[in-house]
Amino acid sequence: MNKPGEIRVIVLALIRDGERIFVSEGYDPTKQSTFYRALGGGIEFGESSRMALAREFQEEIQAELTNISYLGCIENLFIFDGNQGHEIIQLYQCDFADPRFYQIESLTFSETPQKKHRALWVEISKFKSGELRLVPEIFFDYL
Repeated sequence: MNKPGEIRVIVLALIRDGERIFVSEGYDPTKQSTFYRALGGGIEFGESSRMALAREFQEEIQAELTNISYLGCIENLFIFDGNQGHEIIQLYQCDFADPRFYQIESLTFSETPQKKHRALWVEISKFKSGELRLVPEIFFDYL
């Protein structure tokens, strides 16, 4: 999460397998609601977004990516846990290099030692119907 008044630059990966996408599950304690977002993370100073994408997937779920193509840049203004957030998202479409990632139901990974997240495959129809919430909503333009 960014510091107040900070614009965070991140990279996210749209990984699709037929009619499902690979996302991480988040929870907003203030809104008491669960949401889903593509996996990725912060871009560090001196690092390209593509390098950050590879590093984040290696660090978080020990996965290598292939067929990487740039989709575009998204500006995301949001409220999380009662605080204003602002992100510039570099979005890539890609695939897992290891086919075993397409077989898993879900996996747990640690963003920090205190913060654990679950990543899983979700049917796109569950987001389109409103059953589950995908953020940012502009993500639908890419599905």
